[in-house]
Amino acid sequence: MTAGSDSHLHRRHAPAILFVLVTLALDILGFGLIIPILPRLIETFLGGDVSAATGVYGWLAALYSLMQFLFAPFLGVLSDRFGRRPVILGSLLGSAADYLLLAFAPSLLWFFIGRLIAGITGASISAASAYIADVSPPEKRAQNFGLIGAAFGLGFILGPALGGVLGHLGLRVPFFVAAGLTMVNALYGWYILPESLPPERRRPIRWNRANPIGSVLALRRHPVVLGLSGTLFLVHLGHAAIHSTWVLYTGYRFAWSTAQIGLSLAIVGIMAALVQGVLVRQIVPALGERRAIFTGLAISTATLAAYGLANRGWMIYVILVFGSLGGITGPAVQSLITRQVDPDEQGSVQGTLASLASLAGIAGPPAASHVFGFFIGPHAPCHVPGAAFFLGALFMLAGLALAARARFTGTPTPGKTEGAA
Repeated sequence: MTAGSDSHLHRRHAPAILFVLVTLALDILGFGLIIPILPRLIETFLGGDVSAATGVYGWLAALYSLMQFLFAPFLGVLSDRFGRRPVILGSLLGSAADYLLLAFAPSLLWFFIGRLIAGITGASISAASAYIADVSPPEKRAQNFGLIGAAFGLGFILGPALGGVLGHLGLRVPFFVAAGLTMVNALYGWYILPESLPPERRRPIRWNRANPIGSVLALRRHPVVLGLSGTLFLVHLGHAAIHSTWVLYTGYRFAWSTAQIGLSLAIVGIMAALVQGVLVRQIVPALGERRAIFTGLAISTATLAAYGLANRGWMIYVILVFGSLGGITGPAVQSLITRQVDPDEQGSVQGTLASLASLAGIAGPPAASHVFGFFIGPHAPCHVPGAAFFLGALFMLAGLALAARARFTGTPTPGKTEGAA
């Protein structure tokens, strides 16, 4: 395929790419809508017992991540066999069903059923990422994968804010709104979303790749992909230090109020949208994908260490803005991975990446929060409030080392290039 035909393909699929990005934004927006509400709704079933509600909420979050871990490879394999369109649209319907279940849930059991469904259908990011890879010419893949991060950033900004407002109208109102938005998007996609994987590029279902372990083992055929997948996994583990201890750390060390914490999280979302939606298209082509990976990982390592060392609250904002540039890593890694595999394997590989991200979401938060709690507790050998961030920095550094090693192992799939170094 020529560069001209690639560009034409990209323009022809531009509305579909926008739909996929809106779908992903709605995924995180819907999740964000219920963040301020779900714990309070759970409390109503437990007589206002905050401690018990916190435990139930933790189990619901773990169930969601576990289902994504188990089913992301399966949905990726399905998208390689039947196409991306049915998997994406089916996942939207599943998400809408989850929100309606939570809206009408008469008992806590229904919350677990709903989160189980949401975890399974939420694994559609594998099909969505494969769709982006299908319709993007190689030189635009990092840019378009960056837009995925921007979509998540915007959803992260709008979701909790909107959920808080709607929650004043009733604790179940945000669930109805999330269900309605998801259904409208599904109907829109039904009419405008073309299939991106032609029949001749589809492959039979390989059940050994439809589970997390088998999908990872299958990557041994592509040593570079295996190494870069490990890098992404370590990046997700590193970010868990931020996600799971940010509120605790800033409240403990700087006595931040809820408003200050909310402002900082909003800035996180804004910067993610700016870097991955705008700057990635400038930085990654200028550096090349490999150098962008190393640069991004180095910035993220330094950023996490700086969070742990900061002794004034205002420093966090400065570090946050600089550290957001580390967001170039993910799009560059994903773009480089897509160059190493054939079109009929994109869904399977993206499913593996999504599964590994979910595994990091299961293991990372408990590890980071435990480290934080231990090093501010009475039995710690020394008082280190930033210990969880230092642990995250070590994960990032390990990812950098693994990426450097992957650079020298394996060769690209025939017919593909790795891009400028």
